[in-house]
Amino acid sequence: MVYRLPEPLPWATLATPLAAAEDALARLDQQLATSPIRQGWGARTAFADACASLALQGDLVLLEDLVLHDAGRDRHAPTQELTRAHAVLRTRRRIAAADPGWAASPAGLAALCEDLEGVGDQDTVPVPVAPSVDAADGEGDLADVDDAFSAELADIDALIARSSRLLADTGPVRAKSPLVYDPAWGETDRLAAWRHAVADTRVLPPVLAATIAVDAWTALEPLQHRAWLGPLLAADLLRARDKARHHLPALASALRGVPRDRWLVRDPLTRWLAVLGAVAAGAEQGMRDHDRWMLAREVLQAKVKGKRGSSSLPRLIDLVLARPLVSTTTIADALGVSPRAAQTLVAELGLRELTGRERYRAWGIL
Repeated sequence: MVYRLPEPLPWATLATPLAAAEDALARLDQQLATSPIRQGWGARTAFADACASLALQGDLVLLEDLVLHDAGRDRHAPTQELTRAHAVLRTRRRIAAADPGWAASPAGLAALCEDLEGVGDQDTVPVPVAPSVDAADGEGDLADVDDAFSAELADIDALIARSSRLLADTGPVRAKSPLVYDPAWGETDRLAAWRHAVADTRVLPPVLAATIAVDAWTALEPLQHRAWLGPLLAADLLRARDKARHHLPALASALRGVPRDRWLVRDPLTRWLAVLGAVAAGAEQGMRDHDRWMLAREVLQAKVKGKRGSSSLPRLIDLVLARPLVSTTTIADALGVSPRAAQTLVAELGLRELTGRERYRAWGIL
């Protein structure tokens, strides 16, 4: 597998969209450099980018479900798509917290692949673990209880305890199904080809280098069923090239707006132009979102002027700026108040209800 750059590069065609993308990304990064909501902007963007990463693969994950799942407050059993979206979210957070350029390095890729092994894949089949024949812990506590139901609960607790001890010692054993994974895929060779393509872009402008990195990852697909990792690695390359010093670009969210007939074509130049246009549009949208959230922050802060110093309202403002939406349970957990007090704080702040439901409601800033 080889990804070759055209020689010579069509600079006459690339110059204008490349300049627009470079300029828009630089302006967004400069705006975030001194922004008081930079952390909140990054947190909100991470959720949207994770959902967009799944959407590019044809899977729909609701932003509300991802936020609640991340907080451990699922309204229903998480689906496979939701589990994968959460894996994307955790990967993005780890890349953002690491040094620039770490993700695309051999050590970084190895660490990310190890973290993602078996997460949310329908082909990953856990090998059954035989229960231990040792005496069950805790059974003696209910030995004298005549209630049959309590005895059954004790047996279940003992089985869970035995399984937990065994899993802690041996770890989960997983097998990749050949029905889903191609045994002759050659991930090592494909990764080497992708790294070679990235190495060839070191003398190119940063945004063009990231564009080629995304396109090469899509064309080579080094890791099976991990196409969403390419935009994250390209975003980290932009940080390593000092083009995005103060944020991790949300390239998946930007690419989501590109029509598929421009993204999935054979001509590499057409694909590059589509990515460059998406980067520019995504950066412009990022600046508009920043301005809207800054205005919302100023409006909310005006409502808490004159409140006592121990009020939880300022902390609630920081929370809603860092989450696309919040529920009473997430507010209660984050602020250390009761769910009833959380509802009172929401009413005082006048947050907008986003679900339109009478139960399991959520509030936020659009």
